[in-house]
Amino acid sequence: MILRCRTLGRFVVGLIFLFLVAELARSQGASTVSSLNIQGDRLWKTLQKLSEFGKNPEGGVSRIGFSEADLTGRTYVIGLLRETGLEVRIDPAGNIFGHRNGKENLGTLLLGSHIDSVPHGGNFDGDVGSLGAIEVIRTLSERRITTRHPLEVVIWADEEGGRYFAGGLFGSSAAAGLLPTDIAERQDDAGDTLADWLRRMGGNVSRISEAKIAPGRVAGYLELHIEQGAVLDKANIPIGVVQGIVGISLRTCNATGFANHAGTTPMSIRRDALAAAARAVLAVREEVRAEQGRQVGTVGWMKVEPGAPNVIPGRVTFPVEVRDLDAEKIAGIGERVLRRFEVIGREENVQLECTPAVLHAPALTAPLFQQAIRFSAHDAGLTSLDLPSGAGHDAQNVARFAPIGMIFVPSRGGISHSPLEYSSPEQVANGAEVLFRALLRLDAQLDASEAARQN
Repeated sequence: MILRCRTLGRFVVGLIFLFLVAELARSQGASTVSSLNIQGDRLWKTLQKLSEFGKNPEGGVSRIGFSEADLTGRTYVIGLLRETGLEVRIDPAGNIFGHRNGKENLGTLLLGSHIDSVPHGGNFDGDVGSLGAIEVIRTLSERRITTRHPLEVVIWADEEGGRYFAGGLFGSSAAAGLLPTDIAERQDDAGDTLADWLRRMGGNVSRISEAKIAPGRVAGYLELHIEQGAVLDKANIPIGVVQGIVGISLRTCNATGFANHAGTTPMSIRRDALAAAARAVLAVREEVRAEQGRQVGTVGWMKVEPGAPNVIPGRVTFPVEVRDLDAEKIAGIGERVLRRFEVIGREENVQLECTPAVLHAPALTAPLFQQAIRFSAHDAGLTSLDLPSGAGHDAQNVARFAPIGMIFVPSRGGISHSPLEYSSPEQVANGAEVLFRALLRLDAQLDASEAARQN
């Protein structure tokens, strides 16, 4: 009975909140949407300003994590956070947090993304979510809205992994307690140490374990991001409701035959490793396509040895990557692929073997968060589409200690990690508005116990 009363109470609080928001809009002679709009022009100007740090002559940026350009971009963003009235801190892993108090003693609601880029990247991947989150806080302050939950804008350190200290998702991996044990001693290819860079960024490698966020402290996480694909752009749909971040299974495979003279060895007795590997690539594609769904499989490169035009290839090394939201589907496809490889190996008289799969597990978004995003888009007059994220994000690490939600906006042609990456001012503003409204919905509906159940 007590539990039902508490649940009913939270539901009533949510209804009252939404009613008050609607009344505020009507009292100003405007619709709910127009009264809650973020300032798209201001958001666009901050995006343009951030694009100056690490700017490339051909367009886009090379703002690699743990670089001089990254440091200047971080300084700019820290300034925005402080201008917005947030209390700024930097954790030992270099993650930037801007804190805003709430009315109640509840878990923090996080929102944000990253600002580092790949080499010769674009101006929107990560930046839209980071600056969109700051714009949301600005709008809350201008409207003098104090949320029930404390809020924090987070700018995750080195999402892209450009310096190879941890292979990407560095800051969120620290928050989830996933960094390798030898991380403090690592150097990049140039001999620069992680310790030195973290010190320059305001972090501290000797205390990096303190960056871990305990489950229960964060009530939830929202991330706005461009869709790194063309689904929304082709369908002309402004908002994507992310169902989850796909799991990634990766194996390294070797086809071992026998290198011999290409002119003197008859076709009938050849042990051609490349022929077997070529068949293996097609087998991966066929098995991935064999069932309905959005799963993908890729062989991204091949190393052929000895690599001479007059020598039959004796050894070929190649990866097999499979991605999907369903871990069981990933495993099933992997098993079928390996059975196909056994057959190919026998038929080609080649040994075809793969290492055990390394699996980055899927991270599903919380149903309550999906619903909040979907309803917020509808209230704003924007159509939405449920879809998975085929790329990795910091949110997949956050999912280990809090429920997550992600909002996608279109990227022209589905292009990302490129100077040609582009989302229009209207598309960016749409995403920030949905982020704003979803945050308010969750603030009204969510408390720490619900967060624990959603996670």
